[in-house]
Amino acid sequence: MNRLKSGLATGGLLALALAISPAIPAGAAAGAGRDKAPAPESQSLKATEQSRAASSASALGLASGEKLIVKSVIADPNGATHVRYERTLDGLRVIGGDFVSHKDSSGAVKSVTWNLRKNVTPSTMTPTVSKSQAHEAGLAASKANKETATPGELVVFQSATGPKLAYEVITEGIKADQTPTRLHTIVDATTGKTLTSWDDVKEGTGNGIFVGSVTLATTAGTSYTMKDTHGNYTTDLNQATSGNGTTFTDADDVWGNGLQSNRQSAAVDAHYGAGKTYDYYNTQLGRAGIWNNGTGARSRVHYGQNYVNAFWDGTQMTYGDGANNAAPLVELDVAGHEMSHGVTENTAGLAYSGDAGGLNESTSDIFGTAVEWYANNASDTPDYLIGEKINLNGNGTPLRYMDKPSKDGASKDCWSSSLGGLDPHYSSGPLNHWYYLASEGSGAKTINGVSYNSPTCNASTVTGIGHTKVEKIWYRTLSTYLTSSSNYAAARTGVIKAAKDLYGAGSAECTAVDNAMGAISAPASTETCGTGGGGGTGAALTNGGFESGQTGWTGTTGPITNNTGRPARTGSYKLWLGGNGTAGSENESQTFAVPSTATSPTLTYYIRIDTSETTTTSAYDTATVQINGVTKQSYSNLSTPKASYVQKTIDLTAYKGTNVTLKFADTEDSSLQTSFVIDDVSTNF
Repeated sequence: MNRLKSGLATGGLLALALAISPAIPAGAAAGAGRDKAPAPESQSLKATEQSRAASSASALGLASGEKLIVKSVIADPNGATHVRYERTLDGLRVIGGDFVSHKDSSGAVKSVTWNLRKNVTPSTMTPTVSKSQAHEAGLAASKANKETATPGELVVFQSATGPKLAYEVITEGIKADQTPTRLHTIVDATTGKTLTSWDDVKEGTGNGIFVGSVTLATTAGTSYTMKDTHGNYTTDLNQATSGNGTTFTDADDVWGNGLQSNRQSAAVDAHYGAGKTYDYYNTQLGRAGIWNNGTGARSRVHYGQNYVNAFWDGTQMTYGDGANNAAPLVELDVAGHEMSHGVTENTAGLAYSGDAGGLNESTSDIFGTAVEWYANNASDTPDYLIGEKINLNGNGTPLRYMDKPSKDGASKDCWSSSLGGLDPHYSSGPLNHWYYLASEGSGAKTINGVSYNSPTCNASTVTGIGHTKVEKIWYRTLSTYLTSSSNYAAARTGVIKAAKDLYGAGSAECTAVDNAMGAISAPASTETCGTGGGGGTGAALTNGGFESGQTGWTGTTGPITNNTGRPARTGSYKLWLGGNGTAGSENESQTFAVPSTATSPTLTYYIRIDTSETTTTSAYDTATVQINGVTKQSYSNLSTPKASYVQKTIDLTAYKGTNVTLKFADTEDSSLQTSFVIDDVSTNF
């Protein structure tokens, strides 16, 4: 094996350690006082941003037929804002066209978080499939009874492979197990193929009457009503599967007796859960309820006959009475879990499929658990177990384990590329695992009388920072840095940005949540804890001369080196791709911001190429320079120059006001080395 660069990673790693260590106390100090949530959403800010929507679309370089609808605005204490938009194109809704524009206190766009991609224009805007065909496809996708389907609305759908003209058909009905359904089916308007589907009704599980004797927020009048000051109220469906139910009332404000035989008892648990969920979001995360507008939600109890489930349908909570109508599913973390689906819907809007589905479901597990910790109810001791009191398994075990999700027999502990094909309740496992590791750390321990033993997927040791900090970081990620199709890679980048926003660059909190992401095998991020701020402030290109080793760069171990086998253009370090003489690939990448105010932004680098290949016709060894996954420049063993550095430039004008990911990569065949040596990467803004 002719490994020309073997053993050369040490110097780069040493430089990295030396560069990061002094930054930790400084970054921690810089983050002091940041551990607070943004203010509840201001409707006036939202109106202001909507009035600027046309100019914002123009400044971002969107297509002439695109219009922006402001979904939400989050204002940070330092005056920075994060504006979440939906889009239309030529009057058609763009499903998956959402993005977040991150602005500084002066209103200048520092970066943009796009969902999948910026472009939403499909190859054609003329359908060849009729609405009636789409309608039939929607009915075929549903397995409900008494179903009705909309005729089909022509939309643009942002798919994984590009924007497509499509129909959205919404089918409503009741499933065989009594669960209502509101299924969205996306049908390609040119081929008739069903592209995807998802249900508005998010199902969950819970159990019995658990909270014991509690103080309950009610409203006084001629009698007492089970309604609190935020508008959370609870109704009795009396075993029906439709309607709003009858709001519970009582003459003396003493509700239930803790037994299922008293219909008020289940309502106590549901109402208490709704109130604690509202209070948790309001006091801990600065969010004024599910919709962030200060309003509460309805909870319906005694749904259906022997219905062993609970669900959130986009507007309200509904609880069944369980087997034989004898075990109401009104456990506290169920309320927190299901209502958190509403929070996700009104922030990132994570799709209920692929990686995004797992992130969606785990978000509800995380905040359901968070509500349980916040309430700290003596009758339902906080823990990292999901549905631990239900006993649906018949042996006293919980439904899900956050310390080691695979203990349930179906969930995954670690991320992999095949994860997105699972049911979201199981693809949620890695993020649940991350939450536990980041909160409590790895290894064996006992918390509130429960024994845990959390492994890591990379054999690392993780130190926790406490669940309250992790919850704030994840909420910041959800509300500010994720979009509807976000995956685990985006989640890792998001938690790093969120931790830097809240606790500062180089903070122990950022290191902890990033390490925990590594411990679940989440894809590496080009965002680092040691440099810059989050997307709200942007970050310039870091360590373009490679003199600080791996700092700022993510990729293969080894190519950033001070080995003298190939000269650096300046200094001692450079990026040496290839040069191995064996089959393999290497890469390094970094994400940085291109300011919206830049006049003629460019990226510059120097490259030196030498090869032992003798062919003059075949490109056996190749290298590429990519921006956001698109190859901008390419090289091979046939390229010139030979043995001298030449400057290359890439125009970044099209990326103004956004974050871009730069990637250098190579692939060698099994013999005769080619070295692609890069140095002095810089930006000109």
